[in-house]
Amino acid sequence: MNYSRQREIILDTLSRNAVHPTAERLLEIIRKEHPDSNVGIATVYRNLSKLADSGIIKRIEGLEAAEHFDHNTHVHYHFMCDKCRKIFDIDADAAPDIVQNVQKQTGFIITGYDIVFHGLCRDCKNEQ
Repeated sequence: MNYSRQREIILDTLSRNAVHPTAERLLEIIRKEHPDSNVGIATVYRNLSKLADSGIIKRIEGLEAAEHFDHNTHVHYHFMCDKCRKIFDIDADAAPDIVQNVQKQTGFIITGYDIVFHGLCRDCKNEQ
C-alpha cells in the first residue's frame, strides 16, 4: 500500500481514538484536529476499507447499521453500551476457549468471529 498523508492522518486519528468510531465520527475528529487537511468522507471510507482489507485495522460490522473501525487487530471481544453507544474492548482471556467449545459442540469450522456483549457501561450504570 502506497504512502499518503491522508491515510496517515486517518490511521493516526483512529489509533488515538480507541472508541471504535464510524467513518463519519472519525471524519468529525479529523476535521477538528486537522482543520487545514482536505480529507473528505469518500477519502475516509476508501482508506478505512483499504486498511481493513490489508489487516492493518479491523472492520466491525453488525453493531449498528454503520460499520465501526478498530485499530486493535489482536484477538478480543467488544462491549457496546446500550445507553451511550460507546464500544469497549474486552480481552479474549475473559472467555479463552469459546471458539474451541463452539466448534466442539457444533462441528462447525470457525474461520473468524466477532463477539459483542451489550449492556450498560460503568458510567451509565452509575447514572441510574
